[in-house]
Amino acid sequence: MPNEKHHIDVELDEHVAQGTYANLAIISHSPSEFILDFAALLPGTPKAKVRNRIILAPEHAKRLLLSLQENVARYENNIGPIRLPKPPADGGPQGFNMGEA
Repeated sequence: MPNEKHHIDVELDEHVAQGTYANLAIISHSPSEFILDFAALLPGTPKAKVRNRIILAPEHAKRLLLSLQENVARYENNIGPIRLPKPPADGGPQGFNMGEA
């Protein structure tokens, strides 16, 4: 049936459920994949260490983009607009930065 929704059981173990903090994303791609590297850049530290890498097929990257857009819109409709701070005058890092490799 075309309108039938599929049920998928998703298992989340305790270690993964705790999550990993990230305020830096480096996104790169090739013709066959998108690579999302997530890192934490903490004040007073000269470099960030990648903590998680996610590799996606281009179609899944597009689905992720659409899902994030939908969820941000739903969040803002329920809670209010997400305001982004102005970038620092010195051009230094702040908040969640998106780099491109």
